[in-house]
Amino acid sequence: MAATVPSTGFQDECSALVDELDLSEQQKRFMRARWLNETVWLDGKATQSQQRYYLLRLVAIVGGLTVPALVSLNVTSDAAAAITWTTFALSLIVATAVAVEGFFRYGERWRHYRRTCELMKSQGWQFFELAGAYARYRSHKAAFRAFATAVEGLIAEDVDVYIRQVMREKGSDEEPEQEA
Repeated sequence: MAATVPSTGFQDECSALVDELDLSEQQKRFMRARWLNETVWLDGKATQSQQRYYLLRLVAIVGGLTVPALVSLNVTSDAAAAITWTTFALSLIVATAVAVEGFFRYGERWRHYRRTCELMKSQGWQFFELAGAYARYRSHKAAFRAFATAVEGLIAEDVDVYIRQVMREKGSDEEPEQEA
C-alpha cells in the first residue's frame, strides 16, 4: 500500500528519531518502510479524501440551495430561457457531485484513513517513549518485536476494514464470500 511519498516535517522528525534508537539497521529500515512511510501515506490519503469530500459536499449543498431559488423565480422576459438552462445545468452538477461522492465514498475513506493514521502515530509515539504497551520493556530493542507485531496488525486491520467496509458496494450489507 505504501508508495514513495514526499518528505514532510513529521517524516523528517520521525526519521531522525529512528536514527537515534538503539536498533539494528534492519529494524530501522522496517520502521521507515512499514511504520513511517505507511503513516505518512495514510495521512496524505486522509487529507486528499477529506478535501474531495468537502468539495463535493459543498457543491451539492450550495447547488442544492440555489436550484429551488432559481426554479421559484417568476421571470417572463428574455432571461427566462437563460435561467431555465442555468437551473438545468446546476441540477446536473449537483446530481453529479452527489453521485461521485456516493460512488467513491470520500467521506468514509477520509475517516478510515485518518483513524488508521492516528493509530499508527500512537503506536510510534508509545514505542519511542517506551510507554503504554511498551512500558514493560527496558529498551527499544526489547520492545521492537511487539512494536512490529502491532504495526503489522494495524496494517492488516486497515486492509481488512477497507475491503469490507469502505469498498463494499453501496447498499450491500452482505459479507463477501470466502474461498475455501
